[in-house]
Amino acid sequence: MQKIVEKYCELPKAIRRPLWQLWHNLMIRFDKDKAATFMNYGYATLNGEQVLNLLERDEKDRYCIQLYDHVVNKVELKGKKMLEIGSGRGGGASYITRYYNPESYVALDISKHVIEFCNKYHNVNQLTFIKGFAEKPPFEDSTFDAVVNVESARCYKDLDVFFSEVKRVLRTGGHFLFADMIRQNEVETIKTQLKNCGFEFVSEENISKNVVKALDYDHLRRENLIKEQIPGFLNKAFLQFAGTKGTERYESFANGKMEYWSFVLKKN
Repeated sequence: MQKIVEKYCELPKAIRRPLWQLWHNLMIRFDKDKAATFMNYGYATLNGEQVLNLLERDEKDRYCIQLYDHVVNKVELKGKKMLEIGSGRGGGASYITRYYNPESYVALDISKHVIEFCNKYHNVNQLTFIKGFAEKPPFEDSTFDAVVNVESARCYKDLDVFFSEVKRVLRTGGHFLFADMIRQNEVETIKTQLKNCGFEFVSEENISKNVVKALDYDHLRRENLIKEQIPGFLNKAFLQFAGTKGTERYESFANGKMEYWSFVLKKN
């Protein structure tokens, strides 16, 4: 299991989705008290920039929240209709809805069990979780003002289809707020796919150093959470997934083999 997690981004795209569903189901099985509602690697500032003012209930998830905030904070979201594709355990959807006050926020994920988990634990006005596929979101054309996708696209079978579907469901002038880990030799390919889809690049940023710093700060919380919630025989696999210090995933960010990029894109 550890090797599968370690080499996940190198596996054939056709099997990434079922493996991702399996991983979600394992987390739900073992994390019964909602200890982890975020699955991303986090974001930390590098030069002493002002940090987010968070409610006490959110402080434990600061670095994961800061990643979501970094992805969305360049666009006005108040009163907007929003969609998140690949919402995972719902922490990001909850944060954005509570702090940015969109008109509505629909969070879509492939896993039935994850949707059940989110609807049970995230009771937030304007926020709805539904099951669906990233490459076939069940919405009419020009429905949303913004689409969010954080650390999920690497699981998809066909990025060209996914990007085209994001553009389809966006209104003219709407924004695609996209962030993910990308193998160094694939960054330009993904940028080309986005350009060929017709998106305007508002901003693009390599935030790998911010992610490594967040993992440094958040190391003990992640490690302790895994030790408390996960059976011993799966510890190494979950530590790899969480990017804790000493894992191949952490080192891939630190040595540049894997990069982390965030994009703000616009449909004209």
